Amino acid sequence: MGKEAEVPRRVLIADDEAPARALLRELIGAHPRLALVGEAADGLEAVELAQDRHPDLLFLDVQMPRLDGFEVLELLDRSVGVVFTTAYDRYALRAFEVNAVDYLLKPFTEARFAQALDRVEQRLGVRRPVSATALSAAARPAGVFAARLVIKDGARVEILPVAELDYARAQGDYLELVSGKRSWLKEQTLQDLEASLDPTRFVRLHRSYLVQGDRLSRVEPTSKDAKAAVLTTGARIPVSERGLSRLRDWLGRAGR
Repeated sequence: MGKEAEVPRRVLIADDEAPARALLRELIGAHPRLALVGEAADGLEAVELAQDRHPDLLFLDVQMPRLDGFEVLELLDRSVGVVFTTAYDRYALRAFEVNAVDYLLKPFTEARFAQALDRVEQRLGVRRPVSATALSAAARPAGVFAARLVIKDGARVEILPVAELDYARAQGDYLELVSGKRSWLKEQTLQDLEASLDPTRFVRLHRSYLVQGDRLSRVEPTSKDAKAAVLTTGARIPVSERGLSRLRDWLGRAGR
């Protein structure tokens, strides 16, 4: 019996520029190992299509409406292979290279497309070497921080402005993000979240808690050797000895 035909990789395109989608469509259509299963013109549509079409590989633009490429990456199943398509500057490209992320710099050639495909084929099914939030932080210019957080809530995508985040609490492999009376769970480390946020606005009061500084009302003892921060919302956050030192430093930097 002859060798069974190789099942083509299911491929999704996400790019807000029609000419870029047309070029990728042509390159994918000419490749026997690839089968195009959908195209998205913005980030939210990309997430919805990925949930519905279950691609093996996604060609993902960085700068898109509604959700950018990094936010899309946060919401994807980790088994999906991703190649960023970008017109980013050298600073951002260096972040991709250091973190072993496959990318195509626009405009790209057929030969460069084939090279990226070969690289990503070797990595399909392997856990991503870096988190989406860490990659996003590395690709941003110095002093620029995340302005919003994206959260996958079942089939829905929630967007939480950073200004509305009261605090985050680590829970195993997840974070609880709290805003007023609402809370969400997100698969992310507290360290990654902290690195993406403005350190003049947030302070780590405990190994498991990151708090928006303007939510702090007071710190009071809860026992002989323990303290808690009381937020303007009424929430009480444990404060470790190291967290108290961080808080003093943070208040000093803020001139409070």
